Amino acid sequence: MKKLLKLLFNRIFLVGLPILIQIFALVMFILRFSSYFVYFYAFCTLLSVVAVLRILSGKTNPAYKIAWIVPIMLFPIFGGLFYLMFGKNKLSKRAKRKMRVIQEKMTELLGQNEAVIKEIQTRDLSAANQSRYIENYSFCPVYQNTISEYLTPGERMYDRLLKELKKAERYIFLEYFIIEEGLMWNSILDILAEKASQGVDVRVIYDDVGCLFTLPYRYDKQLEKMGIKCCVFNPFIPILSARMNNRDHRKIAVIDGYTAFTGGINLADEYINSYVKHGHWKDSAIIIQGEAVWSFAVMFLSLWSQQKKTDEDYEQYRPVASPEKVFVSDGYVQPFGDSPLDDESLGETVYLNLISTAERYVYINSPYLILDNMMMTTLCSAAKRNVDVRIITPHITDKWYVHAVTRSNYDALVESGVKIYEYTPGFLHAKTLAVDDKLAVVGTINLDYRSLYLHFECGVWLYQTQSVLEVTADFLKTLEQCQSVTVEDCLAVKWYKRLSSSILRVFAPLM
Repeated sequence: MKKLLKLLFNRIFLVGLPILIQIFALVMFILRFSSYFVYFYAFCTLLSVVAVLRILSGKTNPAYKIAWIVPIMLFPIFGGLFYLMFGKNKLSKRAKRKMRVIQEKMTELLGQNEAVIKEIQTRDLSAANQSRYIENYSFCPVYQNTISEYLTPGERMYDRLLKELKKAERYIFLEYFIIEEGLMWNSILDILAEKASQGVDVRVIYDDVGCLFTLPYRYDKQLEKMGIKCCVFNPFIPILSARMNNRDHRKIAVIDGYTAFTGGINLADEYINSYVKHGHWKDSAIIIQGEAVWSFAVMFLSLWSQQKKTDEDYEQYRPVASPEKVFVSDGYVQPFGDSPLDDESLGETVYLNLISTAERYVYINSPYLILDNMMMTTLCSAAKRNVDVRIITPHITDKWYVHAVTRSNYDALVESGVKIYEYTPGFLHAKTLAVDDKLAVVGTINLDYRSLYLHFECGVWLYQTQSVLEVTADFLKTLEQCQSVTVEDCLAVKWYKRLSSSILRVFAPLM
């Protein structure tokens, strides 16, 4: 009885049941009317035709279009209506105005030092062009006077984060997709509560869907009682809506404007291997200290203002000049954010630019390998022109259907000369890309449709920093714990697995 009552009052049940009821009611409504009115059937069919035409004329990714067109054509009565209700990802005029305000604010606060970009241009025109693209579309400039350090595995990042949090004097900003009560989060929470009691401005943003199974309902109220300001991103409500697709997948920690962290590591115990979930969890992060941290502070405050509908005084969060806080870098650092609401697939383009300009090697860590045609073509083309393209994915999966799609992409890649490896000790969750000992990206962006098109993401673009070499060295070390995927392995896959994977690939953009 206790288990039954717990289930009945569980948030998942309370939220999921109304959604199922809405879907059932919608289907029954359509079926009832279609059985009595031939005009209704004609109307729904016409609606499906309109939906298909709208999809074809849109700017969305071709694979995303196919993923919707197939079910619409198979089920014309339901398909068009469901697409018009849930398939669109367009902003309202009001939301667009808000986005413009945020973009104008970021442009005002994050102006590019032209001397820095010109210095890169004298060294490498291609790198300068990549940096300029990021600045133009994410409004985040490239910086000097910033040091960066690559941190892997999660245990190393965790230890460093605790040390930096304890040093906070003015503010702490945390923005994470997943927070879960346990060793990692509880130890961080103790520090946050202590700092808040000392007058430090402590703020936390967490994604409601990401924390649906990991935090109690209205956990934000618990944090606020401790003096910690909290914002729940895009709260999950029991109403069918396309906007539920847009999640905050970023992982950001900013301390006093001097120190920032980002990468694949959420605040949950499996990320630091204190809880074994899918074998050994291999993850990574990067810490930056210096001028570039300001971009992360502005990113955080922009999202906070949008969600909380507040008008923040950004200037009070600028780092205070101090001789003890002067950082001299050995290269160039450029944080950036990617929004699904601006019609610019910035994260994907950053990856494509890096791969396209590679001359010697491209090393990629990604937990998922759900590729569109453009990414697949770019990777294969790089390998065909004799670039050493290597990709590490997990051997133990967290989602069987996503892993099936990942493996279904091996054939075309391996045949073109791309080297694929699977991390045998467990689950690889790192998201990194390194090129030619001079360029790298470390961030939150997976090689899948959700990260590239639907989620809020972030990363750090690195040029000629020591951390670039650290990313490469760690990749090569990780290869020692991987098994390679050969052409023979691909050919040995059973026909029914190939068939099921092919079907899943069609609908991969909707997963």
